Amino acid sequence: METELTEKKLESGSPVFIRAFKEERELELYVESKSTGKFELLRTYPIAAASGKLGPKLAEGDRQVPEGFYLSRASDMNSNSSFHLSFNVNYPNAYDRAHERTGSFIMIHGSNVSVGCLAMTDEKIEEIYTLCQAALDNGQPFFRVHIFPFRMTPERMAKTAGSPHLPFWENLKTGYDLFEKYKIPPNATVRDKAYVFE
Repeated sequence: METELTEKKLESGSPVFIRAFKEERELELYVESKSTGKFELLRTYPIAAASGKLGPKLAEGDRQVPEGFYLSRASDMNSNSSFHLSFNVNYPNAYDRAHERTGSFIMIHGSNVSVGCLAMTDEKIEEIYTLCQAALDNGQPFFRVHIFPFRMTPERMAKTAGSPHLPFWENLKTGYDLFEKYKIPPNATVRDKAYVFE
């Protein structure tokens, strides 16, 4: 990984950002470039297991992986996890609470078994966890974890017509598009039960 970082002119300890896509079963790990201030894609990992289906997590025990804009702090990192290594993404967030969604202990972790979490295998979580921990140790107060149902291209969104989740997904797409345009994770807050971005 150090070789790959060097080749891309990135450094361990720089701020990180994670995006995950449920339909494609992929997790992207980004590292901030010191020269540009933009987040560069370091690696794309296959998600080994993710239970549930497309659509947000609504309630404790529904086995759904959430969709939305989350974050992890140093206190969320667990090097003694029963799933090898893990970090909590802090579901439910303010949006989820505004919609009375419930649940707890939603993590990205090792192993290849999932009940509402993203399982990455032990080998891959070691790489992800190491870079995330290095960023936190170097002063990043938290790293963002954005979880989407799918890559929110116009073509894929056109296929969602009639879905009860369409208004929610259109709200998520606003944040998705901001990162696609600027390569800086937007700050997501909640107003009137909807995400707003800055």
